[in-house]
Amino acid sequence: MRILLTGANGLLGQHILTHVAPGTLHEWIATGKGACRFPNEKGITYESLDITDAVAVQALWTRYKPDAVIHAAAMTHVDACEQQKQVCWKTNVEGTYHLLQAARTTESFFLFVSTDFIFDGEAGPYAEDDLPDPVNYYGLSKLCAEQLVRCAGIPWAIARTVLVYGNETSREKSNIVRWIVQQLQQGHVVRMVNDQWRTPTWAADLASGCWQIVSQRAQGIFHIAGPDMLTPYDMAMEIARVWNLPADLVQPTDSHTFRQPARRPARTGLIIRKAVQEIGYRPHTFAESLHIIRKQLMQP
Repeated sequence: MRILLTGANGLLGQHILTHVAPGTLHEWIATGKGACRFPNEKGITYESLDITDAVAVQALWTRYKPDAVIHAAAMTHVDACEQQKQVCWKTNVEGTYHLLQAARTTESFFLFVSTDFIFDGEAGPYAEDDLPDPVNYYGLSKLCAEQLVRCAGIPWAIARTVLVYGNETSREKSNIVRWIVQQLQQGHVVRMVNDQWRTPTWAADLASGCWQIVSQRAQGIFHIAGPDMLTPYDMAMEIARVWNLPADLVQPTDSHTFRQPARRPARTGLIIRKAVQEIGYRPHTFAESLHIIRKQLMQP
């Protein structure tokens, strides 16, 4: 197959290109904003692409005619989405629409990466057929994009995920694990909320789950997340334990102490039973993934 990946410079995109793509015999067209930020691998072509530009998307499609698409590009900063609604809509909804319109011309298999934030957090963890009700604009934009995917008239799948963490190849960006490690190593107190629950997802597991969907052409909605239901405070305490850092610097607090533009759902998390049974998804526990990440970060 010829596979088009959007969001190649992001955490998920980098894990797909470094952990999944090299082990396949397929051709990969990786796209992202600006310059390529991952090691160039054999069988991977990088193209800069603005998914909000319909003409650019169609031109790329005419050039490559991909058989399958993994659409991982998105505006994901929840507060920025709340404050910049037009930019969020243009990226998350209109960008998805442009890709779907192009994919219809080649009847490409289309995998859309979505989020637990389409749910209100009143009754998590959630199964694939639970009713969505987003409480912030980011979740609304992703839900609207989901609806476009489901109505596009081509083979489709949606992979919903939660609080993705991991080690980026470029190490230019931070995420919750790296940030907590850095703060504790520098002796800073870390205040983490203990009244929000998630099923945090290792980027390598998410990359594997996305590939299992595409390689099997499994259609429908799949929840691709971690197996552990944790609060950010729980996560920070486990990170301190694995890195042997002072756990007394991790202090619990509740979400009301943070003034954030976007409301967060209290209890989301995703039930992964369907993905385990139907596509063979096997995620690592949070602790298992931390030990692997620690080894990766210790490498030069």
